[in-house]
Amino acid sequence: MRKITLGSTGITTVQNGFGALPLQRDNMELSVRLLQRAYEGGITFFDTARAYSDSEEKIGAALSDVRQNIFIATKTMARTPDEMKSQLDTSLRKLKTDYIDIYQFHCASQCFAPGDGTGMYELMEDFKRQGVIRHIGITAHKIGIAEECIESGLYETLQFPFSYLSSERELSLADKCREHNMGFIAMKALAGGIITDSRLAYAFIGQYDNVLPIWGIQRENELDDWLSYMNDAPVMTDEIRNAIDADRQGLGGNFCRGCGYCMPCPKGIQINNCARMSLMLRRAPSEAWLSQEWQDNMKQIESCVNCGQCKSRCPYELDTPALLKTNYEDYVKVLSGEVRV
Repeated sequence: MRKITLGSTGITTVQNGFGALPLQRDNMELSVRLLQRAYEGGITFFDTARAYSDSEEKIGAALSDVRQNIFIATKTMARTPDEMKSQLDTSLRKLKTDYIDIYQFHCASQCFAPGDGTGMYELMEDFKRQGVIRHIGITAHKIGIAEECIESGLYETLQFPFSYLSSERELSLADKCREHNMGFIAMKALAGGIITDSRLAYAFIGQYDNVLPIWGIQRENELDDWLSYMNDAPVMTDEIRNAIDADRQGLGGNFCRGCGYCMPCPKGIQINNCARMSLMLRRAPSEAWLSQEWQDNMKQIESCVNCGQCKSRCPYELDTPALLKTNYEDYVKVLSGEVRV
C-alpha cells in the first residue's frame, strides 16, 4: 500500500483514509466495530467533524486506546471565536484525546486570515501554540475559495471534493497543493455515491502521489473493499480508463453530489437525494428508492415555489430547482413503468 505525506504537516499515512461522516447513521456497536476493523487492517487516518452528530464520540469510543498510532482530523463550522473554543473543547472530550492532528475550518465561506476582523485564524494559531491542535486546515466546496486558501500560504491542508468526475480546474488543485507543499485531502472521492465502482475510484486517486482520499464508510462490505486494496490496490488499466471515460461522458459536471448544503428546504423537500434520484435509481439500484416513503418525498417536489434558496447555496452552482423537476419527471416515469431501470 502506497504511503503519502500531507505536505508540510509531515503526516505520513497509507493512501486510504476513513471518512467518518456516515457513522452518524450507524449505532455505536457497529461504528466501533467498523473503526476497529479499519485500524486493524492498516488504516491510520480518520476524518470527522463536530457537525457529524455523534461521529466524534464513536471514534473516541473505538480508538482512544490506540490514539498514539493514528491521525485524527476534525472540523468546526463555528463563526465566532467563542463558538470555536466551545466546539474544540467538545471535540476533544468526545474524541477522548488532548490534541487534534488537523483542525479544519468546515465548508469555509471565506479564506480566514490574520487581520480579517473575525479573529478566527488568530484563534487557530493560539490553539496550535497551546498544542491542542497540531496543524491548521480548511475544507471548501467552492473552487475559488480553495484556490485562495492555497495561494494564501496560511493552511497546511486543504480538503476538497475530488474524483474522476471533477472538472479540470478542480483536478488542478492537487498540483497547486504540491507546489505549495500543502496537504490535499480528497472528500467525495465517490462523488456522493454516484461513482459505484470502488476499483475505478481507487485507481484514479492512486495516480496522485499527494492526495489522501477519505472514503465514507457506513457498512461492513464497504470497509471490506477498502481493506482489500491495502495489499492489492487497483491500478489504472485500459479497461478502467475506458470505464472512467464513459462515466465522464455520461455525467459531466451537472449532477447533484448530495452534500446537503442546499438544505433545509422551506417546503420540506429532501433536496440532497431528490435532486439525484434518477442517477441513484440507475447507478445504485434499490427497491427502497421506490418505497412509499420515497414516493411521498419525491411528490414534495410539486410544492417547490422556486424561491432560489437551494440554488444560491449550492457550492457547485447547479440549477437545483431544474434538477428537482427533471428528477421528479423521470421518477414518475419509472413508477408508471414507462421507463425501466
